[in-house]
Parts: sequence; structure tokens; C-alpha cells
Amino acid sequence: MNTLSRKIGFWSSILMHISLVVWIICFVIIAASSPLFVWTNFNDFLNYVNSNNQFFQNLAKIFVLLFGFFYLMLMNSFYDCSEESKKPAARLSLLFALGFTILSSINYFIQISAVRLNLEKGVTVGLEMFLQANPLSAMNSIALLGWTLFLGLSSLFIIPTVSKNKDLKINFFINSISCFLACISYLIQDESLLFLFINIFVGGSLIVISISSIKYFSKK
Repeated sequence: MNTLSRKIGFWSSILMHISLVVWIICFVIIAASSPLFVWTNFNDFLNYVNSNNQFFQNLAKIFVLLFGFFYLMLMNSFYDCSEESKKPAARLSLLFALGFTILSSINYFIQISAVRLNLEKGVTVGLEMFLQANPLSAMNSIALLGWTLFLGLSSLFIIPTVSKNKDLKINFFINSISCFLACISYLIQDESLLFLFINIFVGGSLIVISISSIKYFSKK
């Protein structure tokens, strides 16, 4: 295996793990310091934003944005180290990872730039469809297309490449199934199931994947 690819895989796994840990810490701080926000209408959202500090919300979004790039780098390393007979599947995984990263980063960059800046300046006209907090916004749909369908397909097609590593194989499978179920949950607008599959199952499996990937590339 190419030494550079191994190093990229190793460090991208570490950075993936750090991103997820920071996101979890932010999530806990937000839950402990602010009331639970459930979307009702735009005016209630504005009141919530104006009444609660948004630092940790924006910090979490920054690290989730970065996570997408680290995941893409990891999939590239898996592709490089895959056996010749398994490269077609690994290539598909890498392409779907690229789609996931593009869709995810578009959403989160818009949230921390255009949405944040407009809210700070009090410019709210036309902003509702760009809010990730709005479950029916166009931006939320773009984000979930990446986090459900594209991430799920990327996880599914990488399984043959990591089939000899039990932890990676099982958790990529769990991640792919959870992503697909999250997609269905969003389409039927079951927010409880969506939260369960995205935050608990997808988040949990990605943490294990990042740890297992660190071990995988450190032994190469």
C-alpha cells in the first residue's frame, strides 16, 4: 500500500473522530444550556435564536462540515488499498462519498455564512427555505440527501474492501442500513425515527468506524 495513502487514511480517521467528538460535546452543551427547540414557525425560530447564544450551534456545524472532507479522504485511502478485484466497488464508494461531501458541505457552509450573517443583520426575507432548522426547507432536504442516500451508498459499497476487518464490515453495514432507514423516515416525516437513525445509529457507527480505521491504517 502507498505510504502516503496509509498516512492520509490514518490521519483522516483521527480527524473524523475528533470532529464527531466535538459535535457530541457541542450537542450536550446545547441540550444542557438551552431549551429544546422544535420547529413550529419562522417567528418562533427567530425568538429562539435571539434568546439563546448560537456559538455552540455554529461550532458544531463547522466540525460537521469538516467531517465530510475527512470522510472523503478516508474513502480515498480505502480505495487505494483495495484489491484489484474490489476496486470497482471501492470506486463507487468513493464517488458516493464525494456526493455526500458536496451536499453536506453546501448546506453547512450556507448555515454558518449566509444564514448566520443575515440573521445577525436582521435580514429575514426569503430565509425560511434556507434554514436547516426547518424540517421542510430545501436546505434541509439537500443535507439529508447527502447524509442518508449518498452516505448510505458509500458505506454499502466499501464493505467488500474491508470485509476482512470485522469491526469495519459490521459498522459500515449498520451505517448504510441506518442511513437508508433515516431517508425513509424523512420522506414520511417521522422526526422521532429520523433522530434515532441519524444521531444514534449513524453517529454511533461512524464513531466506531473512525476508531477501527485508525487501527486499520496504523497496522498497514
